[in-house]
Amino acid sequence: MGSATRVALEEAEARLASLASGVDLATGEELFAAGRVIGDSAQLRGALSDPAIDGSAKTALVRRLFGAFGSSSLELLSTIVSSRWSTQSEFVGGIEEIGIRAVAASAPSSAAIDAELFEFGRAVSSDAGLELALGSKLGATDQKLALVDRLLRGKASEQTVAIVRQLIGSPRGRRVGELLRYASAVVADQAGSLVATVSSAVPLSEAQLSRLEGVLASQYGRPVRSNTVVDPRVIGGIRIRIGDDVIDGSVATRLNDLRLQLAG
Repeated sequence: MGSATRVALEEAEARLASLASGVDLATGEELFAAGRVIGDSAQLRGALSDPAIDGSAKTALVRRLFGAFGSSSLELLSTIVSSRWSTQSEFVGGIEEIGIRAVAASAPSSAAIDAELFEFGRAVSSDAGLELALGSKLGATDQKLALVDRLLRGKASEQTVAIVRQLIGSPRGRRVGELLRYASAVVADQAGSLVATVSSAVPLSEAQLSRLEGVLASQYGRPVRSNTVVDPRVIGGIRIRIGDDVIDGSVATRLNDLRLQLAG
C-alpha cells in the first residue's frame, strides 16, 4: 500500500467516524455499488483518481452519478475522490474498505461479523467444490451470489451477507480465503481490535483463550479477539496468526526447524 493511499484511508475513516449517527447498512451497500461501477469503467477510474483534476469537479461528478444515494454515502464518496491515491487499484480498494467499515459500524456487534466471516471461510476452505464454485473465474457472478444467499441468508447477519456478496461479486483477482481474512481484519480494526487465528492440536479452554488474548493485547496494544482452529498437524503448542505476523510455538515447527539444521 502506497503512502498516499494510507493518508487517503485515514481521511476517509475520520469522515466515517464523524458521520457515525447517519451510517447504516445501506451506506455500506451503496459504497459497494459505487465501487463496482467505478471499478468496471476505466474512464471513471481514471477521472476520479486523477490528482490533476480538482476535487470539487470530481465531487460534482460523483453527485451526478450517484445522486440517488443517501447523504452519508455521498459525503464519504466525496471525501474518497477528493483524496490522493497511490494507484487506481488502491483507489477502488479504498472504496470497498470504507464500505466494509460502514457495514461493520452499522452492526450491533462487529464481533459477530468476525466470527461469521471466519466460519464461512473455514467452510469454504474445507470444501474444494464450494471453493471452486465461489472462486472460479469462469463462474457467472449471479450464480455465485445466489449460492452465497443460499448458504448465508437466515443463518448469518445481514451485515455479513452484504460483505460476502461484495467480496465474491468483485474479487479483483483475490482468492476467497484471502478476501475473507482481509474483510475480517477490516471489521476488527473498525471496532478498535485485532483478530488472531489460533491453531492448536486440541481445543483450548475459555480460560486459556482469555489469558492468551490478554498477553497478545499487551503485546499489540489493542484488544484481541480469537478465532480457534483445531489442527492435529500442530502436534503441540499453538500457532497464532495476526495479520502478517505468525507466532509459532508448536512442537511440529521446532522439529521441522531441527530437521533443516541437521540437513544443512
